[in-house]
Amino acid sequence: MSSKIARRIATLALLSTMVAATALTQTANVQRVLMDAKVQAAQEFVAKDHDRFVREIIQITEVEAPPFKEAKRAKLFAEMLRQSGVSNVEIDAEGNVVGLRKGIGAGPLIAIAAHLDTVFPEGINVKVRREGTKLYAPGVGDDSRALAVLLQIVRAMDAAKIQTASDILFIADVGEEGPGDLRGMKYLFQKGSYKDKIKMFISLDPFGWGNDITTAGMGSKRFKVIFKGPGGHSFGSFGLVSPAYALGNAIAKLSRMQVPQRPKTTFNVGVVGGGTSVNSIPFESWMEVDIRSETKEELNRAVENFTHLMQEAAEEENRARSTSQGKIEIDVKLIGDRPFGEVSENAAIVQTAEAVIRAFGMTPTLGVSSTDANIPLSMGIPAITLESGGTGLRNHTLDEWIDVEKTPSVRGIHIDMGVLLSLAGIN
Repeated sequence: MSSKIARRIATLALLSTMVAATALTQTANVQRVLMDAKVQAAQEFVAKDHDRFVREIIQITEVEAPPFKEAKRAKLFAEMLRQSGVSNVEIDAEGNVVGLRKGIGAGPLIAIAAHLDTVFPEGINVKVRREGTKLYAPGVGDDSRALAVLLQIVRAMDAAKIQTASDILFIADVGEEGPGDLRGMKYLFQKGSYKDKIKMFISLDPFGWGNDITTAGMGSKRFKVIFKGPGGHSFGSFGLVSPAYALGNAIAKLSRMQVPQRPKTTFNVGVVGGGTSVNSIPFESWMEVDIRSETKEELNRAVENFTHLMQEAAEEENRARSTSQGKIEIDVKLIGDRPFGEVSENAAIVQTAEAVIRAFGMTPTLGVSSTDANIPLSMGIPAITLESGGTGLRNHTLDEWIDVEKTPSVRGIHIDMGVLLSLAGIN
């Protein structure tokens, strides 16, 4: 064996030993925290207060929070956070609700967040329908449940008189969904009063058993593709190029675009529009497109292919019909750009979350997603996304639902609170 190979093996063995030692340290810390009498009292409070928790999920859900119009829900949540025991609460310039619970100042500032906004536009019926332990309504699990979890954690900590080493920043942020482009998180980490102060970040999004940990932020790019033409009367100008036909061809081409299954890469046409009346050739037709991937290389490749297909659709329409009054022109605008980011599996925040999940008898799984954590991850700040507990299905649809059956629901809150307190430290 060469000396170079021997040194490499020794280095790997040392790293493996260090990782194992770190994991044991985090496990011991978690066990100490979860066995603490005050933490157990906080867990008991969560179980006893579960009915109020369910009522608050309903209360939050039934206040509309469309993209860029979250102010009404923000005002409600700010008051709920104050009533739950956080005195230092404000709504920042971007619309985020932020409330600081002071520790003794012996640890780094930790932030925990859930998002205010939903994917749904104004006018959607957000009245919650309850059937047994199931709650049905758009946005009820994504992310109303997580917002209510923040309130439960605050109240439980106060009821048990828990004092943490770290200050904890509780956040209800705007702009997580769709066209929001993570504007709440971008403001918080790049411009707000807590810029450069947050050293660890937890996002709750959305429901789930509680064993999934998102450790990597999936990158995405979003585009508005606008086809423009001369327009005209549907009868009198029949035969002229049409932005609508160009758009339809573009959608058909995109639907057949090949992308890899691994690394997972996806695309979607989410919104379409244009035209003025049924008997007019539109002068403009458009769509909004989401493209995302687990790797930057595949995302860039998909975007390049997409751009080429859009141009092809415009050119084909110009060849298919008359351009005597003008050609089809295309404008592809970037309307969203979510950065990539990743935290090491060996980082304390990840190993702490894994240890807490194991302590509750579950097997942790690590994953990739696109959440509020993308922003801190892209800046090198340790961040994870946890589930808010319980079960559910159909988020981002009108028939979204969650199950608030008490046992799994309470366990999810206990896990989130256990991770937060293990990181924040208790006295």
